[in-house]
Amino acid sequence: MDVQVIFRAFLLALGQLSDPRFRRVFFIGIALALALLVGFTAAFTGFINWLTPEEVWLPILGEVRWVSDLLSWGAAFLLMFLSVFLMVPVASAITSMFLDEVAEAVEAEHYPDAPPSTPVPFADALRDTVNFLGVLIGANILAIVLYVLFAPAALFIFWGVNGFLLGREYFTMVAIRHVGRSEAKKLRRRFIGTIWLAGVLMAMPLSIPLLNLIIPILGAATFTHLFHALTKRLP
Repeated sequence: MDVQVIFRAFLLALGQLSDPRFRRVFFIGIALALALLVGFTAAFTGFINWLTPEEVWLPILGEVRWVSDLLSWGAAFLLMFLSVFLMVPVASAITSMFLDEVAEAVEAEHYPDAPPSTPVPFADALRDTVNFLGVLIGANILAIVLYVLFAPAALFIFWGVNGFLLGREYFTMVAIRHVGRSEAKKLRRRFIGTIWLAGVLMAMPLSIPLLNLIIPILGAATFTHLFHALTKRLP
């Protein structure tokens, strides 16, 4: 693990946050993430409302008509609670679809002499984003169980799980642009320790409100620097 390289990559990424291309991807990612969460909440509560009959007979109370509304509101509040955990993973996944713009801005500023990259086709980026989104949401929902069972270690579990997933995915997406998917996986395995640690450092601010919203952009830029720093050492 090369901690010095990680922190240098992070500081370089931090210094470029004012780049207009960063801001554009940031606002697109947040807007799409909010739209997705709101749409899913509306669809899920509508499904609960459709599934529950208008009239339900309950012991003692007899026939009641408010059970459907109660379940719908309960589902909405449950999803609002879950969105605290899922908002950042969703934003991260959506931001990854526009990672090319962030990586190009970083490389134009810091690596003008690097060999030209091959942008990932939109269809491939969309497919990768959907896969990444599914893994992130599934892993974080499962992790909620671990948060309850191992409450004192909940924060460390959050950092470890999201750090591994974010580091793995962001490094792969950056590397694909230069060396292709197969070679990107080989590089990821070779530098897995450094990538995981960088992912954990990226995941740690995810638990800080507001600050966590810029992490997807900062992470994309950091892993672009990290890719160039690590591959520079290879023959």
